Amino acid sequence: MTDVPRMRFHEDRARALSFGGIAAQYDRARPSYPAALIDDLMAWHPHAVLDVGCGTGKAARLMAERGCSVLGVEPDPLMASVARDHGITVENGTFEEWDPRGRRFDLVVSGQAWHWVDPRIGPAKAAGMVGEGGHVTVFWNTGRHDPEMRAALQAVYERLAPGIAPTTTSLRPVTVDGMDRLAEFQRSGRFSSVEARAYPWDADYDRVRWLDYAATHSDHVRLPDAQRRVLLDAVGDVIDAHGGHLAYHFSTVAILATAGG
Repeated sequence: MTDVPRMRFHEDRARALSFGGIAAQYDRARPSYPAALIDDLMAWHPHAVLDVGCGTGKAARLMAERGCSVLGVEPDPLMASVARDHGITVENGTFEEWDPRGRRFDLVVSGQAWHWVDPRIGPAKAAGMVGEGGHVTVFWNTGRHDPEMRAALQAVYERLAPGIAPTTTSLRPVTVDGMDRLAEFQRSGRFSSVEARAYPWDADYDRVRWLDYAATHSDHVRLPDAQRRVLLDAVGDVIDAHGGHLAYHFSTVAILATAGG
């Protein structure tokens, strides 16, 4: 999910590491990924899987449940600790600096984290992890509000958090620039095929669940505590005024690549 302008993602390490203080909340509140995506990945019959930026292990667990042996790489030790509590083996570090020590994988994935990886390094290094014919898939949950709800929330953010109102993923229609993502992998010259797929799904949130989710976004985490509390209370009041529920329309966008010249 796009939390900062595209060109700054991998350079903003402080923001990338801002989730550790809310690791348990992140694990509880952030959405998982649709079964249809995991079905498509399992069609490749992977056994050894590397999860780049595994966070609390939300994607890793889905593949472990399908019988894969999953290793996570995660720079935030607090996020990694939660993943380990869920039974995922995790090595700490950024993907760019992580040493695979000669290990190879059938599949490299990255859920909700590839935007923190340096695009000059990530695709080629991932291709090297899987070798000829292996697969790399990076994916994000994107989403949008219904127009009426978005307009009501827009007014709240512009009034109480104008600094994040233009870009926050809790408000604006979220998109992943598929063409740009595709180009990262294509430019590396290490993949024989690269494609984008979308997996739409809907979710219904009440006040408590939406505020729990919104508060895990890095722009909200970095707000002063008092401002964040006032903002979230006002967002909750909007939800209550609309019947106590908020419909959110997700689409999990995935880039699927096969290594080979």
